[in-house]
Amino acid sequence: MDEARARDVLDAAGVLPGAVREARLLALGENAVFAAGDLVVKVGRDAELLGRARHELDVAQWLADAGVPAVRAAETQALLVDGHPVTVWHRLPDAVRPAEPRDLAELLRIVHATPLPPFALPARDLLGGVERWLRLAGDAIDPADAAYLRERRDGFAARAAALTPHLPPGPIHGDALPRNVHIGPDGPVLVDLETVSADLREHDLVVMALSHDRYGMPDEAYASFTEAYGWDVCGWEGCGVLRGARETASCAWVAQHAPGNPKALAEFERRVRSLRDGDETVRWYPF
Repeated sequence: MDEARARDVLDAAGVLPGAVREARLLALGENAVFAAGDLVVKVGRDAELLGRARHELDVAQWLADAGVPAVRAAETQALLVDGHPVTVWHRLPDAVRPAEPRDLAELLRIVHATPLPPFALPARDLLGGVERWLRLAGDAIDPADAAYLRERRDGFAARAAALTPHLPPGPIHGDALPRNVHIGPDGPVLVDLETVSADLREHDLVVMALSHDRYGMPDEAYASFTEAYGWDVCGWEGCGVLRGARETASCAWVAQHAPGNPKALAEFERRVRSLRDGDETVRWYPF
């Protein structure tokens, strides 16, 4: 799905009061995210994401009822428009500053301490998207690399299922990165709730450890995260397993963008090569 297709879906949905051409594209990934007036609209890549969109709306209502600072839905139902899920959200005020790791840690402490909702949260299926992303990559990637990632996925899935956690399992965000925190005039707000789950809380903490080790997060920034949260997951014996699982998922995620995008293909090849070589020092770049 490119921007033009997403705008066609947005137009067909009829959820914005003004002209669709005036809506500003904020992001284009699993969802195309548009802003216009007081609203934000998310257009999912395909119909497979409808259940995920509905889940995000349920989570948003639960967090609102619990008083957790998180994005609020403007409409309680997800639409399916021309094969694409569409959800509508209240637009947040302009950010007063970029989110920092410590801001994320403070929100995670709140989420992790929130009682479970009255509906069932799924387990964090971190590796569940690998097959879909590789399928979307198609012939753009080496079939041997795809086979390697499938084998790696299966191995880490089995190892992750056997882990003994250090923290009590409970609600987690599932994609705990500073980019999923918005710093408004009233403080940090959590966004992108699609992967909220009930699972090992260590899942949320490993994300930042990987950001430090692979993506160049400075030592002091990571230290501010662990200090604000109150514990460093790197001292846990299961950290390497969850890290390996997330690296596998992150590598496959980039693959879906490889068709027609040479930069995505180059980043995918960099990542998969470093995994094959077992070289944890190779720098990865956000995409």
